[in-house]
Amino acid sequence: MTTFLIWLAATVQMIAGGAYNLNSPDKVYKLPPSFHEISGITAIDASTIACVQDEHGLVFIYDLDKNSIIRQIPFGGDGDYEGVARVNKAIYILRSDEVLIELGDYTSSGSPVVNVYETRIPGKDAEGLCYDPKNNRLLVAPKEISSDNPAAQSTRHIYGFNLASKTLIKGSVIDFDIKEIEEYALKNNIKVPMKGKKGEKKVPDINMKISAIGIHPASYKLYAISGPERLLFVFDMKGNLESLARLDKDIFPQPEGITFMPNGDMLISNEGAKGIPTIVRFSYRQR
Repeated sequence: MTTFLIWLAATVQMIAGGAYNLNSPDKVYKLPPSFHEISGITAIDASTIACVQDEHGLVFIYDLDKNSIIRQIPFGGDGDYEGVARVNKAIYILRSDEVLIELGDYTSSGSPVVNVYETRIPGKDAEGLCYDPKNNRLLVAPKEISSDNPAAQSTRHIYGFNLASKTLIKGSVIDFDIKEIEEYALKNNIKVPMKGKKGEKKVPDINMKISAIGIHPASYKLYAISGPERLLFVFDMKGNLESLARLDKDIFPQPEGITFMPNGDMLISNEGAKGIPTIVRFSYRQR
């Protein structure tokens, strides 16, 4: 029995995001009311992150050790801001209408230079944003697809923004096959949304509405969160699924952001729609 329990724990940990035990966060940061609508986070250094919330044009610099806001950087008026990514001394913010906003040197004492880019990314309600350092690009994930074509319903896409030319890369850069993901969930007995008529065998029904993405600093794997379904996916950079986990609603009531600290620790933020906004931290366990 003991051997079985050890094996089961290892299996859960492996499936649940690879090197993280998603059932046991190492720390939970309870955030102030100003983070009630926290929608995106990005690591700055070993103890500091930048955050946006989807109502006000402010970047919050948050000290995890002090558990407090140490700076606020205004960049625009009220809007639906969903993602944030740091690229060296610049910070990029993603608005839900596929607009990217660049803050120049956020470390300067004055107001950083603000540039706005109309990306015209295919899809609707863009929410996922992260930096891809190996390719000097930003990755952008729309939450909704823009096509009514039934064939398009079985795929999801991530797009790239070239940081050298400050232009959208033609076509998608990573593609996901929903049917393959559903087959993976069925084969590995992972709890996912199901559909089926009464009396018939139910089958997986994954919509993959991406609310956050992040690239692991050590493994270079792409992590994606489907907030409404509370699903965490781990892919290689070609879009092949390597791991899938259902997130516990008590730990992740409304997951909206993800980032990785320099040491590989994973942070996932939750909006406070049904309570206190939080960031949950999971230590990186190298395998």
